[in-house]
Amino acid sequence: MPTEYKLYIINNNMKIDPYNTKERYLAWKEKTKKGIPEISKDNSNLLRQYLEDMEKGINISIASKKGSRSYLRLNALRLRVLFIIKSLEKKFNLDKITDVKEEQLHNFFSEMREGVIKRKDNKEYKSVGNYVKDFKAFWHWHQKVNRKKGIDISDITLDLDTRKDKPKWVYLTEEQVRKLCNNARYDYKVLFMFLFDTGIRAPTELMNVKVSDFYNDFKELNIREETSKTFGRRIKLMICSEMIKEYIKNSQLMSEDYVFQIKPDTVNRYLKRLSLKLFGNKETEAGSRYSDISMYDFRHISCCYWLPRYKSESALKYRFGWKKSDKIHYYSELLGMKDTISEEDMFVDVTKTEIEKRMMGAEKEKDIMKEEIASLTEKLNETLALFNIVNQKLAILESRERTSNRLINTEPLMNNLN
Repeated sequence: MPTEYKLYIINNNMKIDPYNTKERYLAWKEKTKKGIPEISKDNSNLLRQYLEDMEKGINISIASKKGSRSYLRLNALRLRVLFIIKSLEKKFNLDKITDVKEEQLHNFFSEMREGVIKRKDNKEYKSVGNYVKDFKAFWHWHQKVNRKKGIDISDITLDLDTRKDKPKWVYLTEEQVRKLCNNARYDYKVLFMFLFDTGIRAPTELMNVKVSDFYNDFKELNIREETSKTFGRRIKLMICSEMIKEYIKNSQLMSEDYVFQIKPDTVNRYLKRLSLKLFGNKETEAGSRYSDISMYDFRHISCCYWLPRYKSESALKYRFGWKKSDKIHYYSELLGMKDTISEEDMFVDVTKTEIEKRMMGAEKEKDIMKEEIASLTEKLNETLALFNIVNQKLAILESRERTSNRLINTEPLMNNLN
C-alpha cells in the first residue's frame, strides 16, 4: 500500500473524515472570533450567531429537520451564506444583510443563473439552487429569532427559484468500466470495480470500510450506520467479491484495518488521466467529458448498471442508501436502459380483455363438465351397486332351482327301489 494512503487515517474508534470538515470548521471559527474579514461587523455577528445556532440545533425552521448540523453542512453554510452576504453588501451597500429587499435578492440570484456573476475562476455557478436554499434557511432562522422577541419579519425568500440545474457527470458503459479497470494498476483496479459493484458513496462511506465489514466469505458488505449519510445497509457483492477477497489476503490486512486507505485527490487525478488515455476527451451521454471523471461518477454509473437488473424500486433504493425514489432518476437519468416490450405485452385493452373473457368462459365450462362427470360417475356407481345386488339374487335363485331339479330327478329312482 502506498505511504500516501496513510495520511487520512484517524483513530480506529472514529469515523474517517476525508475532507477534515470538523478541523476546518473549528479552525475557521477560532480564526474569526474577532470578526469575519471583508464584511461589516453587524453582518459578521449575524452570520456567526446563525452558524452557532445551527451547530447547536437551535432556532431551526419548522420545515427543516431538527438537531445540530454536521460539520460538512456547517462548512457548506458558512461558505455559501458568507459569499451571498459579501456579494450583496458590496453590490447594494448593505451593512446589515437583514435590510436586503426582495427585488434585490431576485436580481442577484438571476444574475448568478445567467452567468453575469461568475466564480473566481471565471466559470459559471453550477448549483445556484443550493445557494438559494441556504439563504432561505438563513432567512427563516432570522425570522424565528425575531418571532421569539415579538417581531414579525416577512418572508422575502418565498418566491425565490430553488430549482436545481440538471447535473452533468461522466457515463461509462459496463464494457468501458471493465476496460478502465483492466488498464489500471492492481490496487486501483480493485477500487474501481468495488465502486462499480457497490455504488457506495465515495470517498466518505468508501474510506470507512473495514475488513470486518465483509460477511459470507466476502459476498456481502455491511455499510455501517455511523459511516453512512442516510442509513446503514448490508448489500451483496455480485461482481468484485473474489477480487476483494484476494486483495485483502495479498495486502495482509487485519480485521479492523481500513480496506481503502486512499487520498481522494490522488485517486481522482489518476482516474482522469487513465480515462483520457483510453477514451479521449469526448463528451459522454451524461454531459461531462471523459477527462472529468471522479470516484463520485461511479455512483451514477453503478446506478445505471443496477437499475434494469433490480426487480423492485425499494430494493434498489436500499442498495444505494436512498430514502426517496427521485434519487434513482437523479443518478441514472435512465441511461443504459433498454425497451423491453414484447409481442405478448401488445395484448392490451380490448384484445386482452376479450382473451381473458374467453379464458374465463372456458374455465367455467371446464368446471361444469367436471361437475357433470362427477354426477354421472356417482350415478354409474349406484347402478353398478344395484346390478351387483340383482346378480347376487339371481345367483341365489339359480342355486335354488338347480337344487329343486336334482330332487325331482331322484324321485323316480327312489320309487323303483321301493
